Amino acid sequence: MLSVRSINKSFGILPVLNNINFTLKAGEKIGLVGVNGSGKTTLLRILAGEDRADSGTVSYTPASLRVGYLSQSLNFEPGETLGSFLQKMAGDLVGLSQHLQELAGQLALNPSRDDLQLDYDATLAGIEAAAESQGSAPAMLAAFELDTLPADLPVASLSGGQKTRLGLAGILLSSPQLLLLDEPTNHLDFAMLEWLENWINQSPATILLVSHDRVFLDNTVETILELDPASHQLKSYPGNYSDYLDAKAEERARHWQEYSDQQDEIQRLKSAASHYREIARFRKGGKADSGDKFAKGFFANRGLATVKRAKSVEKRIEHLLNDEKVDKPRDSWQMKMEFEGTPASSRTVLALQALSVGYGEKALLSDLDVVLRYGERVVLIGPNGSGKSTLLRTLRGQIPALSGSVRLGASVRPGYMAQEQEDLDPNLAVLETLQKGTALNETAARTLLHKYLFTGDDAFLPLKACSFGMRSRLSLACLVAQGCNFLLLDEPLNHLDLPSRAQFEKALTSFEGTILAVVHDRYFMQRFATRILEISDGELLDYEPMHVETE
Repeated sequence: MLSVRSINKSFGILPVLNNINFTLKAGEKIGLVGVNGSGKTTLLRILAGEDRADSGTVSYTPASLRVGYLSQSLNFEPGETLGSFLQKMAGDLVGLSQHLQELAGQLALNPSRDDLQLDYDATLAGIEAAAESQGSAPAMLAAFELDTLPADLPVASLSGGQKTRLGLAGILLSSPQLLLLDEPTNHLDFAMLEWLENWINQSPATILLVSHDRVFLDNTVETILELDPASHQLKSYPGNYSDYLDAKAEERARHWQEYSDQQDEIQRLKSAASHYREIARFRKGGKADSGDKFAKGFFANRGLATVKRAKSVEKRIEHLLNDEKVDKPRDSWQMKMEFEGTPASSRTVLALQALSVGYGEKALLSDLDVVLRYGERVVLIGPNGSGKSTLLRTLRGQIPALSGSVRLGASVRPGYMAQEQEDLDPNLAVLETLQKGTALNETAARTLLHKYLFTGDDAFLPLKACSFGMRSRLSLACLVAQGCNFLLLDEPLNHLDLPSRAQFEKALTSFEGTILAVVHDRYFMQRFATRILEISDGELLDYEPMHVETE
């Protein structure tokens, strides 16, 4: 269905993809993983025809294969409405029908032209798919909980979660035979995640997806393709994400064993070579370290052979150090998030009394009475649009409460991470952003940025030129530098790669302050939360989570 051969791509002198080769068969479900910046999005864009490789080929079978591509940052036309977007994605029946009539006329005059016949067949298939899609549009909108929105609603007015769902609905309505999904789980709540998992598992389409949701990968894919950031090459691992982690652990253990064995062998050979050289000294009248006169006489007539043996051993060492060298296993460069010296606060960190939040006269949540204690790790969950982000913005004073009160305890220093990092000034550079809210000098600031994977001239990049993942890492660095002891995190894992998510969880586990986080990552919630607040039908449920045991 899809064949990729010898794809290479560089940006300037920096290689991104190096000799990429793989095939996808009909119905396969494949996960594409790798650290941020390893080239996952670039590869998907090349496969979707939105970017060009420097060399290599991408071929579809058949050539008229319907390809659906969901990009990480959804782009909509200016002034586009929900209805016009869905109609565009489902297919233009009128335009396709007119094109089919034109092709029929050309074929009547040139019946032997294969290109016209292929175009005719593809257009006919497109008409059938468009008719089917338009018929299933209401059900698709209902599945993504968009059926209550008016068709003339501007797409620009939708929330991040609604835009993601609309993009998914549009892609699925196009009835793709090959589906390329770049982080489709961002902003989706648990109900939507489960719906998408079921759809993928039941779909006959071939699917290649990039996701940083470990549970989602475990539940949907049968093979993992890993893009290595050092070699820029692709390696395949059978099974889901958990199987991939097991295989990587075994691979790393074997690598360490091979490296250790070779180092032992080199040391043994060096000792042998040194020993032979010491013996050969007797031939020239040298003395052994032990002063053994008998040894000197015994080996006098064997000096030449001993020298040859020493040279042979040294040649073997040189061969091991060059032609057969086993490199020391490198540590993958992961974000080093550290919360050191977190200032303490009062026992009661946050108290909500009869709080109602919303916009204008519309209340999304009412009569909230909640108390957060020092050191709690609280996860706030609920459907998209239920008021999670609105509640966080109210707690930090960004929008006023409709009624009730919000009280912070003594010495509480809150830090807020916005869902799309909209608090960051796009015109400032990375280094300027970090220094703006701290007393760090340039050296200290760049040292901290290095821990968050900003190297060299990255520190001087304007934020508008940074990827979503880079902005997320910068937001985290700012919270650390400001010494916050109460973190309000709105979807903090969005755009973080899988290794960085693991590091983020590890850091939060050792964080001594209090955390209130909106997350849709089930793996993270099961292992991180000490308490869950769930918005359900306008009410706030409060309960302890069921944790998953880890080895």
